[in-house]
Parts: sequence; C-alpha cells; structure tokens
Amino acid sequence: MNSELLEKLRRITEEERRIIDGNAGIDRNLYMESSEDIISSKKILCAGKQIAIRPHTRFVHFPKHTHNFVEIVYMCSGKTTHIVNGNRVELNEGELLFLCQGAEQEILPAQTDDIGVNFIVLPEFFDSSIRMLGEEDTPLKKFLVDCLKNDRTGTGYLHFEVSDILPIQNLVENLIWTLVFDTPNKRNINQTTMGLLFLQLVNHTDRLISNQSEDMLVAVLRYIEENYKEGSLGELSKLLHYDISTLSREIKSKTGKNYIELVREKRLSQACFMLKNTDMSIDEIARKIGYENVSFFFRLFKGCYGISPRRYRKS
Repeated sequence: MNSELLEKLRRITEEERRIIDGNAGIDRNLYMESSEDIISSKKILCAGKQIAIRPHTRFVHFPKHTHNFVEIVYMCSGKTTHIVNGNRVELNEGELLFLCQGAEQEILPAQTDDIGVNFIVLPEFFDSSIRMLGEEDTPLKKFLVDCLKNDRTGTGYLHFEVSDILPIQNLVENLIWTLVFDTPNKRNINQTTMGLLFLQLVNHTDRLISNQSEDMLVAVLRYIEENYKEGSLGELSKLLHYDISTLSREIKSKTGKNYIELVREKRLSQACFMLKNTDMSIDEIARKIGYENVSFFFRLFKGCYGISPRRYRKS
C-alpha cells in the first residue's frame, strides 16, 4: 500500500487516545442510537451519503453487535480477529470481509500495527455495481442481492483470502484513496471501482471462505447421495441457483474432484456394497447404479480397485 496512505491510517485517533488513556470500552454514543446493540448508519454516514470509510478502532474489544448497513473490512497491515455468527474469522493483511445487515459480529482487540479500514455502505450504493456482474449467479452476487433485499436468511458474511491478487489490492487501495482524500466525482468513481472489484472477486471464488460455501458442499454431496444414478450437474446448478461453471469451480476447490469424479466414486462404492450384500447379477448392478454400458462399468471398476467386479465379489 502507498506509504502516505498507510501512514495516515496508522495515526492514533481521538477515540483510540481515550481508550489508551484508560477508557476501557467503546463509547456506545459514537455508534448506536438506542440500548440495542445495533451500529447505526446515521451515526457514521453523513446525510445523503451512501458510502464512507473509517479506520478500524484498535486497542479495544468490540462486544457482539449487528449493523443496519453493509460493512466491508479490509486489512491494510497486520490482522484482526472477528467472531461472525459464531464463526471465528482471522482477517489477515490484504484480505476482505463482507458483512450483511444483521450479521452478528464481535471483534477482539487489535494492536498498533493492525491497521484495518471499514467501508460503511448503504445497500443501494451497490445498484450499478451489481449490474456490472451480468447474469451469472455467484456467491458474491447472491450475497449482494440479499443485502439489497435485506434478506437475513443467508450466510451473513463472505471472507476473501486475496492478499496475493494484485488487481484486487490495487482496486481496494483506489477505493480507500478516493474516500480518504475526498477525490472529486468520488461517487461515480467509487461505484465503478466497486463494480470492477466485484468482477475480480468473482474470478477468484476459490479464495472465498464462508458458511455459504460449506452449505453448498453439503448440498452437493447430499444431492449425489440421493441422485447418483440419474442426477446431473445442470439440474444441481438450478437447485442451488449457481451458474454451472461457478459450481464446477466451487466443487473442485472444496473437494479436489470434479462432479463426474464424485458421482463415479459414489456409484462404485454402491456397486461394492451390492456385490457383497445382494445376489443381483453384475449387469443388474451396473444398470442399478447408472451404467447402461456394462463393459464401461467393468473398466471403471477394475481401474479403481485393481480387480474385476466378479473377483471382488468372490474375495
């Protein structure tokens, strides 16, 4: 990151100075409008603004809270530890954490060199940025649409480990620079830059960590378990509301195997069970698990286990 920008963000703020001088907790009046633990955009955003940036407050424990806005956290240096919806998230230098409205967050104390920035964003700011993503369904697009609809049934957060992706680092730094130094025409610049950032993040879905991706994996494995004979990747993508290519990348990233390999693994496992526990003929077993071409089934089985189905049954 640009040294001038990093030095500006490193400076001790008035709030941090009060904490260092002995005020142990956060000042609720700076963040909240009522006794509820909801950080309010009205306390942080100027009237008429849809996006703002503020350095993450160090040296203090932020107890559990939610937001009525979308928050994007970026670590310029060091790291911070967040508990989001009960999940521990270690956010390291160069990484991004997206938080939907209503996500429950707790933040452990950061130290002097743990420099993070929080983008405070009203959902409507994303209108033009989302349009840049086109029609493809991705975890990021679903997250943003949920934010626009204030739908709180989704994952609640996205964590991108993208510290080594230079275009993403450059785009985030551009956003920070524009907001910190109050660049003219910053709204159009920031909406366009945000859209470009989203496009880059979509290209690196394999760097995404979230409950959503884990839920997706469980759904994929359950689908294969129940539909290994006649299921298809196309049908699965429709059920999960994913684009086929995105779903394929996610499956490969999470399992190290593609959809066809997972189905084949399940079919052959089922064949082994049937060979040992039923009197069905090998031809019947092959068709039962989804292989009409029995010769192909024989080749697959021997390639996987090193012996023919007949010898396996007798072993």
